[in-house]
Amino acid sequence: MRIVLFEPEIPPNTGNIARLCAATKTPLHLIEPLGFKIDNKHLKRAGLDYWPHVDVTVHPDFDHFVNTVNPPRMVMASTKAATPHHRFEFHPDDAIVMGPETRGLPAEMMEQYPVGVRIPIWGEVRSLNLSTATGILLFEALRQTDLIVD
Repeated sequence: MRIVLFEPEIPPNTGNIARLCAATKTPLHLIEPLGFKIDNKHLKRAGLDYWPHVDVTVHPDFDHFVNTVNPPRMVMASTKAATPHHRFEFHPDDAIVMGPETRGLPAEMMEQYPVGVRIPIWGEVRSLNLSTATGILLFEALRQTDLIVD
């Protein structure tokens, strides 16, 4: 299992996700361009002192990630995906790809990698916060694949 943040824009979200990845020993991949400098104080503050425990890789673009990591399956997270997360069958080697906070994943990526998942929303909001959504999807994936350690 791995988390992929495609062009993340908001430092505290990425810091929170890094902390989540440290807590679950899940590799984190950041796809440039980033909306902040990797040494941004807000990024470090959100990740607290957990950064040394995060298996993080920064890629210059999505193709570099695909070509170097070559994940067996990419799960594209989108409010437009048809399958809700609780009805989706995660695999232990999935790469869960999250889009930028203000625009989500590009339509071309969704077409090229058609395996998609969404978190149902029945309130009057367009989407959940990126770090919240990542936590929901990661823990569901870990639960389903028995990768949660008690």
